[in-house]
Amino acid sequence: MTLIRHELRQGKVPFLIWTASIGFLLAVCIFLFPEMKGQMEGVGDVFSSMGSFTAAFGMDKLNFGTLTGFYAVECGNILGLGGAFYAALCSVGILGKEERDKTAEFLLTHPISRRQAVTEKLAAVLLQITAMNLVLYALSAGSIAATGETIPWTEISLLHLAYYLLQLELAGICFGISAFLRKGNVGIGLGIAALLYFLNLISNMAESAEFLKYITPFGYCEGADIIAEGRLDLSLILLGLSLGAAGIAAAYLKYTRKDIH
Repeated sequence: MTLIRHELRQGKVPFLIWTASIGFLLAVCIFLFPEMKGQMEGVGDVFSSMGSFTAAFGMDKLNFGTLTGFYAVECGNILGLGGAFYAALCSVGILGKEERDKTAEFLLTHPISRRQAVTEKLAAVLLQITAMNLVLYALSAGSIAATGETIPWTEISLLHLAYYLLQLELAGICFGISAFLRKGNVGIGLGIAALLYFLNLISNMAESAEFLKYITPFGYCEGADIIAEGRLDLSLILLGLSLGAAGIAAAYLKYTRKDIH
């Protein structure tokens, strides 16, 4: 538990900054909706005629004049990119920073095994991601209530759950990568998150690229599909979480045998 508390203290400032930033953008979007909903149906007609661009963001399947349609696109992109970047930031350098900061000897002289060190660092990552998502979920619901709109609990809950699972998958993958790094490289994690986001856009635009949905976690976070079907795609989620679990397993295997100096 000592290492968990240490990691949480070290990650407190990034946690507060990312949570506040994403939460602020979500709240701004939600508070703008009552002013814009009268114009949204016209905007939706414009978007529906923009071909591949419309399909890339799922705007051809959603009604912008409804809160759920507006939330799925506007707030969904904020949650998706912001949450993915934060998950990658949390996890991609956490196992390599002792070598980067020259504190490896201090860590490894404590009476904990390497396996326990990996477990506690992983727990710290999961706690931060979970805490951020709980705060954002509560903030979104509170902001919708403050505008006087009816809260679409089912749709909002499914969307937030999908993005939470996306972040867990990405965190697992980046956590595995971190075990192979001698110097925590934030750029690698952010690059992976951005790449997976754009792979999903490509899969939406071209039928021949639909297989990319099985690679990117953004494939099971499509707001249009979630709202239309009222459920998440379990097969894609299980595949994605399996990739995240494989990353975590790789972290244990590598770090427990790694020559740390």
